[in-house]
Amino acid sequence: MRILLVSQMYPGPDTPALGSFVATLERELEARGHVLTRAVVDRTGGRSRHAKLALDVVRTARRSRPDVVYAHFLVPAGLLAAIGGRAPLVVTAHGQDVENARNSRVVREATRLTVRRAHAVVTVSRWLRERLVDVVPEALSKSAVIDCGVDLERFAVRDTDRARAEVGWSPTGTAFVCVGSLSERKNVLGLARAFARRGEGALAFVGDGPLRGALEGRPGIHLTGPVRHEEVPSWFAAADVVCQPSLIEPFGLSTLEGLASGRSVVATRTGGPPEFVGAETGVLVDPHDDDALIAALEAASLLPRPNLAARRAAEAHDVRRQAERVEEILLRAVRDRQA
Repeated sequence: MRILLVSQMYPGPDTPALGSFVATLERELEARGHVLTRAVVDRTGGRSRHAKLALDVVRTARRSRPDVVYAHFLVPAGLLAAIGGRAPLVVTAHGQDVENARNSRVVREATRLTVRRAHAVVTVSRWLRERLVDVVPEALSKSAVIDCGVDLERFAVRDTDRARAEVGWSPTGTAFVCVGSLSERKNVLGLARAFARRGEGALAFVGDGPLRGALEGRPGIHLTGPVRHEEVPSWFAAADVVCQPSLIEPFGLSTLEGLASGRSVVATRTGGPPEFVGAETGVLVDPHDDDALIAALEAASLLPRPNLAARRAAEAHDVRRQAERVEEILLRAVRDRQA
């Protein structure tokens, strides 16, 4: 099967982690014997990057003559694929694209057009599917829930002391790790407040972002700054507890990667994490409740280390199985077009 992959987020030289979930799934589809060509952009290029993506979709579709177009994000990537792809369209919604449709009439109409053109619409969680259907009811009959999956070889149960030596971190007490952007949506200040009030252990924020300055100099907190993509698994392995108490998390890939690494998690109950975090694997929390977050940190610190139940929970989300499920939808789109 010839597949044209379209995405507005894709790893680039300066942003190797950006859209890494798209590249990982692409690799698995290639491993299953399919030929993929790409029309993708990273975050460089400003507003002109979407015009570049539109042109690239048309040119690549003409050159590669795909059997099916697989787009990530409803608008603009899905819309551009719908207009210029010249083949059956399958599109995955990841979260912000759905929120944009809920908040903007123009984006909502563009999203509706994308959904009407698509043979199938994939959402990364049941929670996200409900939000999409609420704003674009036509999506219900075309929707399937398939998350991004996790690379179980890359994120695995490893020796904690060795991982800490690799990343150069020597925490005292319970080691909490939060991987992701230092942004308001990730609730990093709320996590820092809860950690400080708990008064024990160490907390590493792995990543960078606009709230870095507000976190600098706080006792017990370690800021890594930008981290190379290949170092991220070592940071999960260095943790006792992985934290992602985001204000909203349409899926929660970092939470899933923490589970795959055999680490207990503290995760938001707003969004996708309740669909794969259970009582044996972590604690779900209201991200707006600092007292509840303190209790969640304490409860998660008492779970086993390593947490093999967490690893087993992650195995149900193996990226290879998720690629197989996507493959089934893509093949169905091709067969229906040929019928």
